[in-house]
Amino acid sequence: MPMRVYLPATLSMIGEFTADTDNAFTPLGGTGFAVTPTLREAYTSGDDEELGEVALREAARASLRLLSTDESDLPPRRVVVVADVDAQVRPDLDDAVVRVSGSVPNGDIVAVHVDGAAAESAVRAAVEVIDAADLGDQDAELVLGDVEDHDLGWYATQELPFLLELL
Repeated sequence: MPMRVYLPATLSMIGEFTADTDNAFTPLGGTGFAVTPTLREAYTSGDDEELGEVALREAARASLRLLSTDESDLPPRRVVVVADVDAQVRPDLDDAVVRVSGSVPNGDIVAVHVDGAAAESAVRAAVEVIDAADLGDQDAELVLGDVEDHDLGWYATQELPFLLELL
């Protein structure tokens, strides 16, 4: 049964997706985030929409990890691909982590969230400290908080080629 999955990405991955003749997005390692039973149990309150925001934030944080190895000339911006697909829950990794098998067809993609230009300096700083934050560094967590203050913009898949052209 399909579920709403938030897949971390980068602008270069979106460029590959829009250029793909098969018109499918391939998440790195099949890793995504979703409102899982374990995530629901971790929060004493919140509806699916609020918990979806938690999964979106987790995917945006994972996008920072992808950016740390991205060597493209595109601006550093967090990207999250939202899709309704079949996924396996991975509670061995974290509360919201799921695994998607293979590529996600364009028709299953609901939207793509991307940082605006105003977030670029905060994204750069967060990319530098993401590993330290994962290891519990409080100063690094504050830097991540700065980037999380920036809202991600919403884009339909048809808008992505235009978004990339305007960068």
